[in-house]
Amino acid sequence: METLSNLESFVRSAEASSFSAAARRLALTPAAVSRNVAQLERNLGIKLFQRNTRGLRLTEAGERFLQTVAGGLDAIQGAIADVTTKAGQPAGVLKLSAAHRFGCDFLLPMMPAFLERYPAVLPDWHFENRQVQLIREGFDAAIGGGFDLPPGLVARTLAPLHLVAVATPQFMRGRKKPRQPADLAQHEGVMMRSAFSGRVVQRVLRNKAGATQQCEQRACITVNDPEALVKGVLMHMGIGLMAMPHVMQYLESGEMVRVLPDWYDDAGAISIYFSSQKLLPAKTRAFVDFTLEEFEEQQLAQRFRAS
Repeated sequence: METLSNLESFVRSAEASSFSAAARRLALTPAAVSRNVAQLERNLGIKLFQRNTRGLRLTEAGERFLQTVAGGLDAIQGAIADVTTKAGQPAGVLKLSAAHRFGCDFLLPMMPAFLERYPAVLPDWHFENRQVQLIREGFDAAIGGGFDLPPGLVARTLAPLHLVAVATPQFMRGRKKPRQPADLAQHEGVMMRSAFSGRVVQRVLRNKAGATQQCEQRACITVNDPEALVKGVLMHMGIGLMAMPHVMQYLESGEMVRVLPDWYDDAGAISIYFSSQKLLPAKTRAFVDFTLEEFEEQQLAQRFRAS
């Protein structure tokens, strides 16, 4: 009879294509995970992985075995998590990811209430403007917009991700107000360069009637960081297209104004991403439920809506 540890080491290594990534997720050493998998291979009498310097690749037998055991492992872990949840409070390190500005402005302020409710959980936040490999890098959950959804992950929508054209009142003073997206070409623009493709991001805006129009901007400066985009607009350099969470406080304070109030770009949704296990570890389930509750209570979905 194989131990649960051996089977779990195999499944998590297969998901991440790495003993090291599996070890981070399982709170073991890479050597321990490798030993567990090797013992499983010896007991089964088959080779489950092809090992090389670039990582792990399942053999044909390994693929078949993974399809057979993965669902059963999730069911067993789900049952254990269910018993643990009912027996006591969620506990342990909770590794989380979010974009820097969004995390600092909206997620960190939620943490005192979360820790008061779940004092045995230790949130370990990683704030950076990139899409993390949730399973491979050992994260319990991530919050962001426009993420790919690979096998093994699910997403719960938190709020719409709308982008709007904004500028400072000082910049717009004495300038002709744009009426439609094409008019933005008549004004200096603070524009965003994709950190992934290296190209300047082009947007298509829509209005309440459902009409769409290409946004034509004339760059006076380009940046590759959302925070720099905000700073450039606040320094009266030009008109910028930015996500509502980044500019909401400035619109509410009057430091910025919407240049095209009837137009916006719908870039999808801000979501919380986590493992698709039937029953999550208690700490992850607690965080997911708490975050959904806070977004509802603070009406953040309505406040982020540009339409």
